[in-house]
Amino acid sequence: MKGFSFTASARAEGVAAKGWLRGHKWWLLRRATQITALGVFMAGPLAGLWLVRGNFASSELLGVVPLADPFIFVQSVVAGTAPIGVAMLGAGLIALFYALVGGRAYCGWICPVNIVTDTAHWLREKLGITRDRKLDRRTRHWVLGGALLASLATGTIAWEFVNPVSTLQRGLIFGLGAGWTIVAAVFLLDLLITRRGWCGHLCPVGAFYGLIGRASVTRVAAERRGDCTNCGACFNVCTEPHVITPALKGKGTTLILSGDCVNCGSCIDACPVDVFEMTSRLRREAR
Repeated sequence: MKGFSFTASARAEGVAAKGWLRGHKWWLLRRATQITALGVFMAGPLAGLWLVRGNFASSELLGVVPLADPFIFVQSVVAGTAPIGVAMLGAGLIALFYALVGGRAYCGWICPVNIVTDTAHWLREKLGITRDRKLDRRTRHWVLGGALLASLATGTIAWEFVNPVSTLQRGLIFGLGAGWTIVAAVFLLDLLITRRGWCGHLCPVGAFYGLIGRASVTRVAAERRGDCTNCGACFNVCTEPHVITPALKGKGTTLILSGDCVNCGSCIDACPVDVFEMTSRLRREAR
C-alpha cells in the first residue's frame, strides 16, 4: 500500500505507528480536493455540467458568484486596466477565503500543478536522485516582482502566458501540443535539478498567496512538542521544512506562523506520536 503515496518513505514512521489510512489522512483529503476542484472546472466543457464557468484565473460559480485570482487581478490593475466591480468582488472573496484557511493552502489543496511536482518528488525518491541545486526560496518573490513589472511594461496579464496552472487546465481539456513543454519543464526541474524547486523556490503565485497567508486563521500547531522523539519525519515530508523549527523547537508559540506553510497536514500524517494538529489561531489566542 505504501506505493500509492507520493511521499511514502517520508511517511513511513507515521504509517508504522498509525496504520496506512491514518498515516495518509491529510494526503488523501488534499488529493480528493485537488481532483474535485479540477473536475468541477472540466465538467462544463467535457460533460456540459456548468457548475463553474471559467478557469482557475477567473470564473463564475453557479452563474451567480464571481471568483477571481487576486494575483491575476493585481496584474490587471498594474497593466493599466480599470478595476471592474465584479472582478474586485471575485478577487476579494478569494483573498478573504485564503486569509481564513491559509494563503498557501491554495498550493497544497487546490493547485493541480502540485500533483505534478509531488509526482516528480516521489519519482526522485524512487530513483534515488540526490542532485539538489540549492535555490534561495526568496527567488519566488523576485519572480513575483518580475511578473508585475512585465505586466506594467506590456499592458497585459503577463504571467498568464506561461502560467503552468492555466497551461495544464487547457491541456487536459483541449490539448495544447507545445504548451505541455511548460508542465514538463516544471516536472523535470523538480525531478532532476532541485528538490521542490518549482513550488518552494520559483512560483510567484505561491509567493503571492504566502503574503495573504501571513495572518491567516487556520494553522498547524506543534501542540504536543514535548512528545517529539526527534525522528525527523515531519522535516522529511514537509515541502517547506524551515517553517517547522520555530513551532517545534522554539520556546514561544507552538503555532506554525510562516506564510510559507501550505497547511497541507503532511507533518500530521508523518508524525508517529501525533505532535501536530490542525487548529485555529483564534482558538489558541482565546485560551
